[in-house]
Amino acid sequence: THRIPVYFESAAVIITLVLLGQILELRARSKTSSSLRSLLGLTPKTANVVFVDGVEEVIALKDIQPGATLRVKANESIPTDGQVLEGSGFVDESMITGESMPVEKEPGSKLVGGTINGSSTFLMRAQRLGKDTLLSQIVRLVSEAQRSRAPVQRLADVVSGYFVPTVVLVAVAAFVIWLFLGSLASAIVAAVSVLIIACPCALGLATPMSVMVGTGHGARNGILIRNAESLERLEKVTIVVLDKTGTLTEGKPQVLAFKAYEGVGFSDDLLLQTAASLEKYSEHPIAAAITNAAVGNSRQLLKVDDFKSHTGFGVSGTIDGVSYWLGKPEIPGDDVSELQKSGQTVVELRKDDKPIGYISVADALKPMAKETIAALRSQNVEVVIMTGDNENTTRFMPASSVFHDITPDCFRAIRH
Repeated sequence: THRIPVYFESAAVIITLVLLGQILELRARSKTSSSLRSLLGLTPKTANVVFVDGVEEVIALKDIQPGATLRVKANESIPTDGQVLEGSGFVDESMITGESMPVEKEPGSKLVGGTINGSSTFLMRAQRLGKDTLLSQIVRLVSEAQRSRAPVQRLADVVSGYFVPTVVLVAVAAFVIWLFLGSLASAIVAAVSVLIIACPCALGLATPMSVMVGTGHGARNGILIRNAESLERLEKVTIVVLDKTGTLTEGKPQVLAFKAYEGVGFSDDLLLQTAASLEKYSEHPIAAAITNAAVGNSRQLLKVDDFKSHTGFGVSGTIDGVSYWLGKPEIPGDDVSELQKSGQTVVELRKDDKPIGYISVADALKPMAKETIAALRSQNVEVVIMTGDNENTTRFMPASSVFHDITPDCFRAIRH
């Protein structure tokens, strides 16, 4: 007797492939979701609440009510959106605004949850908590965008609307024909064969697989991909917009140059050592950059007496009985003026009111920034910088040699 072959393994493979495609798509979404959850992790889980009677207590953030008074200590994350009540300091808001320099905060200033406080302590009033904070709103918008489908998936749905009924009709026709020409067993095999062969397994597997690989590579490299459509359109990109702070640059101020004036009897090393000794007692972010530069170059800091901080102007103190002042240059020379025009922050050291030398501070460029930009431009991709920093700082940052032929309208600035 003639035996009809069976294809149980084929049916099992098809079902497995379809389910595998769904699993891979869910994995891709899960990886991106974990990146979003890490953003929410920037805010602390607890906050130091100050009650009316002056008693302070550490309370879980979820139990805090709007209007509560919170104490934010040095180097802590701001627990929630709010406003400064008492005290002042500098807050690193680069994750929100793109500003390379920490922003000075004083009573009445707005605060964003997740940003980093500097080296001072202040009181704040909690205003927006939980899902109402700016950071939570950003995460929610990206999460909603995640659920979007790639255009090729929508196209596949449209095609399937016509393809599936057609395949079913062909399978029915094959069943009827073989029922008359052969046997019932042959008719069933013919009908099932049509359905199996016509099943678009690759179409159901290829798209989620591509999404998984793309989002996985992005997550490993710190790139958050908003939706599947972005991946599909990426191949046609002709312009790339790059953030400056933390993307092209290190995201924190660093000393780029220091020089003693001629004929003042001061070496460049002594200039940096003296300036760092004064700034050791200051909370300004520029002070931290200068101090770190000196310590990194193995300079021993000197003892400073009578230290004073002059808000908005500079610092002063006495070293070995000699008075020093470090702050804004009173009459900038040519070198200092050029550095200021290039967007760098320049401070001048004065000894007994006599200019000794200058130190320039700016946000340093990442080692791979130039190579990355050059690689993009070699593929005929136009590169644009979009930043919350000022235009001079952006236009004359150390990467300017890479952007020498970019017209002024290619530089965008967002004011907050």
